[in-house]
Amino acid sequence: MKMREMKDSGISWFLQIPAYWQTGRIKDVLSVLTDYTANGSFSDLAKNIIYLDYEDYARLVRLTDLRENLENIGVYVDKHGYDYLSKSSLYGGEILVANVGAYAGLFCEMPMINYHATLAPNMFLLRTNKVMLQHYLLYVGSSSFVWEQLCQKAISSAQPKLNKTDVKTAFIPIPPLPEQQKIADFLDRKCAEIDSLVSDIQRQIEILEEYKRSVITEAVTKGLDKNAPLKDSGIEWIGDIPEHWEIMRGKYILQYMQKPVKDSDGVITCFRDGEVTLRSNRREEGFTMSDKEIGYQGVDVGDLVVHGMDGFAGAIGISDSRGKASPVLNVLETKQNKRYIMYYLRSMAYSDVFVALATGIRVRSCDLRWNKLAELFYPLPPIEEQQAIVEYIDSVLEHANATIADKKQQLETLEEYKKSLIFEYVTGKKEVNDYDKETNE
Repeated sequence: MKMREMKDSGISWFLQIPAYWQTGRIKDVLSVLTDYTANGSFSDLAKNIIYLDYEDYARLVRLTDLRENLENIGVYVDKHGYDYLSKSSLYGGEILVANVGAYAGLFCEMPMINYHATLAPNMFLLRTNKVMLQHYLLYVGSSSFVWEQLCQKAISSAQPKLNKTDVKTAFIPIPPLPEQQKIADFLDRKCAEIDSLVSDIQRQIEILEEYKRSVITEAVTKGLDKNAPLKDSGIEWIGDIPEHWEIMRGKYILQYMQKPVKDSDGVITCFRDGEVTLRSNRREEGFTMSDKEIGYQGVDVGDLVVHGMDGFAGAIGISDSRGKASPVLNVLETKQNKRYIMYYLRSMAYSDVFVALATGIRVRSCDLRWNKLAELFYPLPPIEEQQAIVEYIDSVLEHANATIADKKQQLETLEEYKKSLIFEYVTGKKEVNDYDKETNE
């Protein structure tokens, strides 16, 4: 097989490209690069744009909509707002680039649509000229060398942010149009295969997560003896329980603690995955700190902690650290097995019981303070049985989590392979015809 001639690109981001390819900047292949503020300043926008949470004339397409599901778009503008944003109207096929936040520099493609839509803040809209196919720009923009250039420019003291010049001046290789089409068609096929594998693995992870939750719920409400006689608990969300179990309200088995704070205490956070640990063990960004720390309480290793606002989402666990915590965390003591109580409360969270019982729900939160935990009913097997249930759940979760970790590693490997594939073809390191010939032999 004859190797095609390569040349030095003169650009550190992609050192060599085919001899007949050109190099340039993203601005060289664009006819349009615009954003949400194209029609005026943000103050002008505030006078002309009203965000609506019900269906109206046009959908406001946000990055989260593109990454999740366009069918679930929940923000709209009226006709006046749509007309005012005419320079950022979307019709399908546009390349959109996130310009602020964790995803700054991410390239997406707007699918074809049959409704009015316009660009939300925090994204740029790109349309190409005759030098580059628009769909091919998606692959160029998704390549590691463009991402690295934009990430380098997006660094700021607050959060990553790009301006139009940052995007325009990124270096790219430019193959002839026919070859762009070949590469894009090939990458469409290969990336679709990879994405299919990714979807399958993600579904397997979801099934394992569902299995974990079902094991917890079954064990803390029915026990481990499948032949044990049952009785009606009288509680709708619990159903039947083993005949020898008791039912008690939280105020009779739990003690609400308010421990003093030590000077050496770091801040404890209860996360939605159930981990209760020093904030510094996970991350420091994105949290609001109180200067005077009014109401902070001490937390010891082994304390049962229930997040008063995020407990409904699974933020319930046993602390692995000594520290101090916001008063929004319920720190609890009990003579029962703490891990059994933890698993029971998590099972309620997984079954949306807390949400159903809430009298007032804010977006992504519901109040779960001590007064509510105290009035809830708890099924209580004998203490020895609680320990057996905990050991069983721990064992199942250990094996399931190991499998999930392995599958997440598979996802990372596929993601790296996809990135490598895109890089090799949009820089000309590999040629489509050569690859097709090899796979057909």
